[in-house]
Amino acid sequence: MGKANDVDYADLHDPNAEYTMRELSAETMGVTAKRGGGRDVEITDVQTTMVDGNFPWTLVRIYTDAGIVGTGEAYWGAGVPELIERMKPFVVGENPLDIDRLYEHLIQKMSGEGSVEGVTVTAIAGIEVALHDLAGKILEVPAYQLLGGKYRDEMRVYCDCHTEEEADADACAEEARRVVDELGYDALKFDLDVPSGLEKDRANRHLRPGEIRHKAEIVEKVTEEVKDEADVAFDCHWTFSGSSGKRLADAIEEYDVWWLEDPVPPENLEVQEEVTKSTTTPITVGENRYRVTEERRLIENQAVDMIAPDMPKVGGMRETRKVADVANQYYIPVAMHNVSSPIATMASAHVGASVPNSLAVEYHSYELGWWEDLVEETVIEDGYIEIPEEPGLGLTLDLDAVEEHVVEGDTVFDEA
Repeated sequence: MGKANDVDYADLHDPNAEYTMRELSAETMGVTAKRGGGRDVEITDVQTTMVDGNFPWTLVRIYTDAGIVGTGEAYWGAGVPELIERMKPFVVGENPLDIDRLYEHLIQKMSGEGSVEGVTVTAIAGIEVALHDLAGKILEVPAYQLLGGKYRDEMRVYCDCHTEEEADADACAEEARRVVDELGYDALKFDLDVPSGLEKDRANRHLRPGEIRHKAEIVEKVTEEVKDEADVAFDCHWTFSGSSGKRLADAIEEYDVWWLEDPVPPENLEVQEEVTKSTTTPITVGENRYRVTEERRLIENQAVDMIAPDMPKVGGMRETRKVADVANQYYIPVAMHNVSSPIATMASAHVGASVPNSLAVEYHSYELGWWEDLVEETVIEDGYIEIPEEPGLGLTLDLDAVEEHVVEGDTVFDEA
């Protein structure tokens, strides 16, 4: 039996964090000028709560001496709340309006704990999203305004679809028809890394001819079912070899595929580039890359036809905006991966509204009946998110719903 965890992560000793030549705190940088207009605000606390959804969502709340709070969300995963607790001393006492400096401050402070990529970036992103909500409330502007304004009043949503018979092409086509007709979506995604019954070895990443035919049949049945009523993407979850990825992409070129997502593992950029350039099937990648520095390599090598950063995973709202700006220089659209609660979903929509090359934001919880209960507002309606004009993210968290679905052993953060 494991022991209870009573570690105070905020007090962990880390010489890298305690001494750095690139110290970006307000005190070290001399950022002391009075701002006026209600903008002299200090962060007093940072808290997290994990919600047991179809993913264990980590919600983040930042408190201030003005009584205003900001709510954000990190990408799900073990260790994220502990990392956020670790970073609390680095932001308490700071002005939450300095979002970019605080983000870089945390990246530098956490460099010894892996802020180049991975879960540390994810944790920082959760704080960054909460800062956007908080800053918007302080300044009384919606979050998209902090990113430069908006190109659109509503954000298109693509629905990640599932059925109990995911490997059955007819069942997938029936679900596509239902989601279009009954739920009102005009953009869908289905999985292709599903068992065909013809597999010989699940470890070698190789697709046999029959497996290719099976996946092509799913693509054919779904796209023929909805035709021009909906765009349809297909996800491979970085499962196949380079040669199999190329053969699969080639086999579905004749169908109206919106994009083929993650056909090969993410680590080898050269293989990804080769697959993308071998086919006319649009290829989308990006959810397993961190920060603009990693996404940039995919874009500049033209190893993608569309880029798919996951906002609370890639580094936050401003970092996703930076990815979109680089992609725009190569005329590449952005289709944001998203498996979040309403909080990060809406934050992604604010980012999508603020960039010209935005395609859509993913919705991964249509089978979870209480997803939208976490907030008081309507988030998705007829396959679109209307961008709120209320300050910050424009959402009000329902703490009763959060408490009802909190991860066992966790507690709900304080009210405003």
